[in-house]
Amino acid sequence: MELRISRAALDEILSSAAASPDAEICGLLLGQMTGRGAVVAALRPCANVAADPRDSFEVDPAALIAAHRAARAGGPALVGHYHSHPGGSPVPSARDAAAAEPGSYWIIAGSGALRAWYADGRPADGKGRFRAVTIVEADNR
Repeated sequence: MELRISRAALDEILSSAAASPDAEICGLLLGQMTGRGAVVAALRPCANVAADPRDSFEVDPAALIAAHRAARAGGPALVGHYHSHPGGSPVPSARDAAAAEPGSYWIIAGSGALRAWYADGRPADGKGRFRAVTIVEADNR
């Protein structure tokens, strides 16, 4: 499986994470599912409304609802989301595994790096409900 995303979008996630060393950042991945994975056409940064954003994240529900409504109206699909692990690695945490919705893609930023994951609901790679996904840099114009 692969996640196609532009270098500009990857850089945006990394710079947002670097600018927030004390709290997790988060946002939505918008695009389309393909036979090989997903293509991310746009990012939608979102407010982290978690009770303690230092070590967890919760995407603002209003942004999530708006993304679903836009997709139903013909806009890009919600294919997943991204978030950061300040001071940590770009590997899903136990909290991430508990919250993972099967069928979604995750990009996690941590320690200045990004990794992509697919939540499939089965234990894999020792990461709970996630399978590692290859990030393919693409020109998504």
